[in-house]
Parts: sequence; C-alpha cells; structure tokens
Amino acid sequence: MRKRFDEDLKYLNNLLLEMAMLNENAIKKAISLLDKKDPQVAQEVLKFEEKIDVYEEIIQKHCLKLFVEQQPAAGDLRRISAALKMITDMERIGDNSRDIAEICMILPDNYGQNKFPLIKKMADSTIEIVNNAINSFVNRDIESAMQIEKEDDVVDNYFVMIRDEIIDIIKSDFDPEAAIDFLMIAKYLERIADHAVNISNWVIFSIKG
Repeated sequence: MRKRFDEDLKYLNNLLLEMAMLNENAIKKAISLLDKKDPQVAQEVLKFEEKIDVYEEIIQKHCLKLFVEQQPAAGDLRRISAALKMITDMERIGDNSRDIAEICMILPDNYGQNKFPLIKKMADSTIEIVNNAINSFVNRDIESAMQIEKEDDVVDNYFVMIRDEIIDIIKSDFDPEAAIDFLMIAKYLERIADHAVNISNWVIFSIKG
C-alpha cells in the first residue's frame, strides 16, 4: 500500500516539475517579445498559459484522488495540501506571463531590452526563484525553501532600480506610455517572484507543519 502511495507522490512531483517548466517557458517567451514582436511567439505564451491551467486541473484531481483512496495522515497530508495551494500560485504565474506578453506586443518597435537591460536580468532571477521554490518541494529541502525570501529581495531590488530609471528617463524624450508599460512588466515579474515566495512557504509548511 505504501509503495503505491510513494509512486503516486512521485507522479505528483513529476506533474509539478512539468508545470514549473511550462511556467519557465512562458516567462522566457514573453520576455523575448521585447526584442521581436512575433505574433506566433505571443500565441505560444497563450498556449503555455492554457496548458498550465490544464495541469492545475490534473494535479487537483490527482491530489483529491490521494485524499480519498490513501487517506494520508500527518506529513503526507500536509504535503498534498501544500501541492494544492502551490498550483494556485503557479497558475497565476502563467497569467502574469500572458500579461507580460500582451504588453510587449504593444510596445513601440524600438523599445526593446536594449532600453532596459535590467528587465532581462530581473526575468532571469524571477525564473530562477520559481524553479528553486518548486525544486525545494520535490527534494523536501527546507533550507532551500527558506532561502527563497532572500532571493526574492534580489527581484525586488531590480524592480526598484527599474522604477528609478523610468522616473529619470521619463523626464527626457522617452515615450511615457512605453515607460509605464516597462514598469508594468517589471511589476508582473515582481508578482511572479512573490508567488514563488508563497510556494516556498507552503513547502516549509509541508515539512515542518
């Protein structure tokens, strides 16, 4: 009976990793639209977001199946409950990636990453924090989970730097609407990192209670 349960938990981990990979691809594809406004890539981001929604439903059903068939107790119960909470944040990461893609597609053609190189660095840090949060759950690594808030500080600092830079350049001949769009992209990245912090908190709960 325990062997079957362990296999079900392994399957849950695999589903979460696959969902996290979709999140990563969605963020990367969305940010890439800054340099090339490709409608096909924008459509790919939308498809990633739709797949993320599908994974959320699959994982929900799998977790409910474990509750009913296995009736987990203590640590196992917390682990499955945490997974259910985590996928809500992961689904919202997909939504935020779609929002970034939509903004990138309406920016003026000459307003790419070269205007704000910090955006790419912020996106890379955001992707890393999301992956680290999910890996901490899969690996049951509480120390890694507890580092996520410090990693989130890096993303927050990028947001402050980008905001301050926008305040400076908006006084010049920089397109004010584009400046606001860049600020919104940075804000969505910050929100994604906040979702990763939420995930890490559920990881800690699943291990420590």
